[in-house]
Formats: sequence, structure tokens, C-alpha cells
Amino acid sequence: MPERRDVLLRARGVSRRFGGLTAVSDVSLDLAEGEIHAVIGTNGAGKSTLINVLAGEIAITSGSVELLGADVTTWSQPKRARAGLGRSYQRTTIFPRFTVFENCRMTAQARWPVPWNWWTAAGNCPMSNAAAAEALEKTGLAGLESRIAGALSHGEKRQLEIAMCLATHPKVLLLDEPLAGMGPEETERMLGLLAGLKAGRAVLLVEHDMDAVFRVSDRITVMVNGSVIASGAPPAVRADPEVQTAYLGEVHVD
Repeated sequence: MPERRDVLLRARGVSRRFGGLTAVSDVSLDLAEGEIHAVIGTNGAGKSTLINVLAGEIAITSGSVELLGADVTTWSQPKRARAGLGRSYQRTTIFPRFTVFENCRMTAQARWPVPWNWWTAAGNCPMSNAAAAEALEKTGLAGLESRIAGALSHGEKRQLEIAMCLATHPKVLLLDEPLAGMGPEETERMLGLLAGLKAGRAVLLVEHDMDAVFRVSDRITVMVNGSVIASGAPPAVRADPEVQTAYLGEVHVD
């Protein structure tokens, strides 16, 4: 009997319409602790819109979202972030003129602000500094703390972005195309990092690299034109005739 895993984020009947255009239509999914749940689909399938709705950056049209058992459907993005949700973007969103450590420290500080402690410099906050150091260690950036973030390689910048998420101690991570633009060596390094991220967390991964998706994911949901056409374990999704026709191409699976 499979091990039961706690659902950390639950979406039910999520839809988002922009005037007469339905970008996301009646999508339901669970993100379980200890799993990477990939969402795949062609451009325009609604993947990034779905992430934006789950993160609270775009208002939901209908449906509901629960985070760690709380109904967060009407919560803002900052409130969801403080409650344990972290996300990355298709385009790298770091502070290029600051050091690697300062990038992480500032995001950690946003999670644990201490506005009443005005007599202590923000850079001396023990909680923020500890969280930043831990995040850099987990993402393989320890030793690069003093490097200016803008001078990092593309792959290192993507690692830093994930480190900035981890510095806020999220329980749910929404990662939008973390492998975009990476070469083979950087991809391998990132896949190792992604595999380690799911311990104690739930991870939603949007990615176009199908080889990587099927290697690292525990569950895959396939979207076409804003709707889910299949969801399940990678072997079942790969063998689904509708998925083969609509997305993977008309291939034959032995």
C-alpha cells in the first residue's frame, strides 16, 4: 500500500478568465509533501497563469486554493509567502548589484521583519543571516557568498533564485521553468538540487525539458488550452494516448 503523504497545497476547480478568454479552466490538483508535481503543456496551455493564481499574484475567477490547510483563495501574494509559499519566475529575479549572501539575507528578512528593533542594523539579524547561510549551503552556493550576484553564471543565478526562496523557509515551492537556458552540466546540477528540495516540502514544477520532467517528477499534470487532460505517475502519463497526440507527439510506447 503506498505511503500516505500530506497535501500541503490543494487547488479545486481553479479558473481564471480574462474577458472572453479562459486561460485556466476548472483545474484541480494536490501538491503533496515529499513530491515534485510537474505541470506540462505547450505554450499558451495556461501553466504560468496557474502558478500566478496559486501564488496569489493573479486573482482567481472561480474555485479555491488551500495552503497548509488554510483557505487562501482571497489572500494576497505577500500573505501567502509569509504563510509558507515560495516561487521562482521564468526570468531570473535577483538583485544583481548585491552580493549572493545579501540577496538571500534580504529575502529572509522579508519573512521575519523586526521593525521595532530599529537600533540594530538589518545585516546583523541572527535569524536572517542563519536562514541565508542555510539556503546557500542547500543550493550548492556556499563559498560564493561575497560574489556579486550579477557576475554569476546563468545556472548559478537560477540556483541563487531558489536559494532566495529557501531563505524564507517555504513549505510549498512553485518553480517556473528553472532549467530554461541551461547547458547539460548546469541542467544536471539543477536536477540534483530539485530532487533534494522535496524533502519536507511540496514542489510544483513547470518545465519544457521533457527528459528532465520525466526524470525528476513524482507526478505529472498535462494541460492543453487551459484544461487538464491527464494527471498521474510519469509512466501512466507518458503512455496516455491523448497526451501523446496533444503534447508529446504521436509516439508508440512499448
